[in-house]
Amino acid sequence: MTTQYERTDPPAGPSAAGPQPDSAPAPAPAAPSSPRDPRWARPALLALLLATGLLYLCNLSASGYANSFYSAAVQAGSESWKAFFFGSLDAANAITVDKPPASLWPMGLSVRIFGLNSWAILVPEVLMGVGTVAVVYAAVRRRSGPAAGLIAGAVLALTPVAALMFRFNNPDAMLALLMSVACYLVVRAVEDGRTKWLVWAGVAIGLAFLTKTFQAFLILPALALVHGICAPVRLRKRLVQLALATAALVASGGWWVAVVELWPASSRPYVGGSQDNSFLELTFGYNGLGRLNGEETGSVGGGGGGRGGGGQWGETGWDRMFGSEVGGQIAWLLPAALILLAGGLVLTRKAARSDPARASFLVWGGSLLTTMAVFSYMAGIFHQYYTVALAPYLAAVTGMGAVALWERRRTLWAALTLAAAVTATAAWGYVLLHRTPAYLPWLKWLVLAGGLVAALGLVLAGRSGHRVALGAAGLGLVAALAGPTAYTLSTVQEGHSGSIVTAGPAGAGMGGGGRPGGGGFPGGGQNAPGAQGRTPPGGGAGGNGTGGFPDGGPTVQDSQDGQDGQDGQDGQTSRPPGRNQQNAAGGGGTEAGGMPGGGGMGGLLGGPDVDSEAKELLETDAGEYTWAAAAVGAQNAAGYQLATGAPVMAIGGFNGTDPSPTLARFKEYVAEGRIHYFVAGGGMGGGGRDSGTSAGIASWVEENFEEVTAGSATFYDLTRKKTDD
Repeated sequence: MTTQYERTDPPAGPSAAGPQPDSAPAPAPAAPSSPRDPRWARPALLALLLATGLLYLCNLSASGYANSFYSAAVQAGSESWKAFFFGSLDAANAITVDKPPASLWPMGLSVRIFGLNSWAILVPEVLMGVGTVAVVYAAVRRRSGPAAGLIAGAVLALTPVAALMFRFNNPDAMLALLMSVACYLVVRAVEDGRTKWLVWAGVAIGLAFLTKTFQAFLILPALALVHGICAPVRLRKRLVQLALATAALVASGGWWVAVVELWPASSRPYVGGSQDNSFLELTFGYNGLGRLNGEETGSVGGGGGGRGGGGQWGETGWDRMFGSEVGGQIAWLLPAALILLAGGLVLTRKAARSDPARASFLVWGGSLLTTMAVFSYMAGIFHQYYTVALAPYLAAVTGMGAVALWERRRTLWAALTLAAAVTATAAWGYVLLHRTPAYLPWLKWLVLAGGLVAALGLVLAGRSGHRVALGAAGLGLVAALAGPTAYTLSTVQEGHSGSIVTAGPAGAGMGGGGRPGGGGFPGGGQNAPGAQGRTPPGGGAGGNGTGGFPDGGPTVQDSQDGQDGQDGQDGQTSRPPGRNQQNAAGGGGTEAGGMPGGGGMGGLLGGPDVDSEAKELLETDAGEYTWAAAAVGAQNAAGYQLATGAPVMAIGGFNGTDPSPTLARFKEYVAEGRIHYFVAGGGMGGGGRDSGTSAGIASWVEENFEEVTAGSATFYDLTRKKTDD
């Protein structure tokens, strides 16, 4: 059977002379290679999507509120439309999360409809995962057929870090979906040259910017170059299309930024994570170039700066994605994807400039390589779960490359390339499984043996019968997916909570030796202090994952005046949520050895375990105050807010280092009777590295107000001043 990869004779008609010059009329749009799918294609797709949804829904509530930092913002947005729009951490609008709010909006709407509970927060993330699998399938199927689409979808669904983040409430799930949509739309634009596809791709990337700022732009160079070179229209039109797509990107991503920057600072929440109450400063500094060069303004930690540097966020270098911290999350099929990408480009090397099959390889392969390069060498804050961004690109390249080479398997070089991909995957799977020797120790041998047998069968595929060739291909696919499937099943069987989480069995995100990845504590693995971001036996939510400083939180600088604060909304109350399952490792109350009322590291990495006495204390007369309490650090505040449903002010933002509110402004709030209690402890282990602002507030409160104990937590009643004995 002849396929698009095997054609050697040009089609009859005017286009037979070869590629059209830029001045020639645009050719007619190329039809997809499989205009009519076989009967099994649609049922197989539906089965894949259903299986993905059921897999990701399995044991979903074990994660409780997952990352309480974002769950508190979701709860606030479900109570206040102003908090919903800005992404505020509390319904009284004291301070926002340190990201744009787009990823919070679907969860906020869900909680408004279904009430505050784990499923209402996490099911939207699951739906994003199923949607991403569907988008990748649709993009790959257009040029490579349904079999390639199914392989790509299965690879994506069974990638451990994808199973983790499509069941978690960090922004990465929405980011992966939107970037996949952008790649799909660019493939469509290159296929038929229509402007609308590229404009919609710009919209998708703009929305991705409102999800996780500049990470959305990592694939822009690859997408722009592919369309600018390969689109089947004149050069002038290609440039106009790129300009229109850029305008769409700016409009879809910039409208919210413009509103925030033009809104009077006195009537909106403080921009969390910034040092001057500016979203632009946050975007270009801490969440922008600082992530690349490790010079985030006032950031805790820093990068390795080069191979072997061993910085506080792990070692950088070309092999970072294969290292002991990251490999088990994403890299199972990465060697195969790189081999198959090279094979696909060789296969289409003689195609016309506008060949859509080659353009598809370039879109997905270019996105994979550029994102992987940035992740490998970025010297700033880096966490293992960031690599979910690679999963759709890796899956698409694997599906396209495998089917393209399979169709040319009677050619020796294609058979050898396929066999090399399977061999590399089997050997690499053995290495990854060997890193967790106590977990299914027999599996690595089956993966290695099965892969080698399949590779031998693929080498002989051109000379053997069709059934033998299919058997070898099937065995190779099973061997390739066995390791990531085992890690994925381990991931969905456990709950994950806190700011930093990893997929796979215990130890999968750890470096070798006693210290993860050779890095310092902030980039540490699950044996770091406050580690283990998974639920322990018995059901309660676990701790904080890999013990590093969380994404987007910490900045440190000396005391400064900053903005005088913001006014917030009076009289905000919240309905009681479900049981708060956040119980950070090493945290909780004093009985767990943590700071009173705080989570791990004094509330930095996970919310506290709020007992019934503390909950009852804060709920009493909460409706009479703008904030039922104030606490240093967002995770500390989030735990109490999720437990009570009442607004709790996060002093200093994520880890207590933002200059909001100032001491003078906090004193005004107290004098006006707007805050009832102050939670003792929190921040960086109770103030050890808090900003001067939050430390000053804590000292002033301790010196002037009565201490109250409720259960294992300590509070200060801001309505009762100390009296001299």
